Amino acid sequence: MEKFNIAIDGPAGAGKSTIARLVAGALGFVYVDTGAMYRAVTWKILQENLPAEATADMIALTSRTEIRLVPGENGQTVYVDGLDVTGMIRSAEVTGNVSRIASVAEIRSILTAKQKEMAAGKGVVMDGRDIGSHVLPDAEVKIFLTASVRIRAERRFKEICDTQTEMTLEQLELDIARRDRMDEQREASPLVKAADAVLMDTTDMTIPEVVERILELCQSRVGGGK
Repeated sequence: MEKFNIAIDGPAGAGKSTIARLVAGALGFVYVDTGAMYRAVTWKILQENLPAEATADMIALTSRTEIRLVPGENGQTVYVDGLDVTGMIRSAEVTGNVSRIASVAEIRSILTAKQKEMAAGKGVVMDGRDIGSHVLPDAEVKIFLTASVRIRAERRFKEICDTQTEMTLEQLELDIARRDRMDEQREASPLVKAADAVLMDTTDMTIPEVVERILELCQSRVGGGK
């Protein structure tokens, strides 16, 4: 099968990572979680206790930080300068700061260059906020996943309720709506549906249904599939 690239974008809690990972597995492609890369940088910045106004220091730190995404049987392992931070980058503190860090144009530029390099050989499923519109504008298949804020909050709540017991569904819904606004309004590569992306509202769809729909789209667009 000829390799091609798939870009999956959408707001927080739309299920991008889960869907992208399953699609990549079905096709035998490599999954690249760009959200994990921004979380990794955010974690590193928080570890260094850099104040919000220290933008230049944040950019310099991002530039010299090594991020590796390693696929495995239980999902993707994220390494920052050789340290496994997979669990740590999902903390409430990182979640609360990642949109702010991701809004810095120079940080986005550094990570975008890394992402483009990962996709250069094709056969990549990449998800994020600006993949189809900015990172991989030439991707053969582009998807924009969305769902209602309430449904997205409920899905995320199920994921974190065991580890972040202090978080309520109502708080999570407000947080997701806030992140939507920040992602849509930032100057650097805002969250936007690419003109040639297929919009998929997953509010009333199961994960297998979404995956099947994307695989069908790959088949019709580029003849992808096993």
